[in-house]
Amino acid sequence: MSLVCPTVVLADIYRSVDKDGVVCFTNHPAEGGELVVKEGANEIPSPRPRIEALSASSGNSWVFEYADRYSRANKLPPALVKAIMKAESNGHRLAVSNKGAKGCMQLMPFTSRRFKVNDPFDPVQNIEGGILYIKELLTLFQGNLVNTVAAYNAGPGAVRKYGGVPPYSETRGYVKRVMSLYSQYALSE
Repeated sequence: MSLVCPTVVLADIYRSVDKDGVVCFTNHPAEGGELVVKEGANEIPSPRPRIEALSASSGNSWVFEYADRYSRANKLPPALVKAIMKAESNGHRLAVSNKGAKGCMQLMPFTSRRFKVNDPFDPVQNIEGGILYIKELLTLFQGNLVNTVAAYNAGPGAVRKYGGVPPYSETRGYVKRVMSLYSQYALSE
């Protein structure tokens, strides 16, 4: 599935949840669905209350919903993915770090290429690439969440070199923040 979210929306976008809890986005209204983007709008409307705490004024609450859905499809804890995305960019699709990481999951260019993310500013591609990378890191570090989060920030080589969280203050602070967010989000799932 590919959802494109251009700067100017060329169609109304509706959100609905099916009987299995799958969140669907479409350009046709469905029974029980709600309008989330109006044709010609430059911004996505105010976030739904349930997601508001996660997106904290990012205005991109649907990216957290998509991350939740794609995480579950890949058998990853949605709380982990949302915590990483919150710490990385707060869900902002146009975020760019001073080291060149891009998009809501802050993928480095080589990571984008590896996971076939052609446009790192396309939130769907970026989230899917980020989730595949997290899944790979979890496998590499045998399910160890702390080492996986550290590797997402500092790279798997640094985590292997130090046998755990590297002694970088940025990485140590990042791991604490992500694990704290993860605990908060896991409680609300």
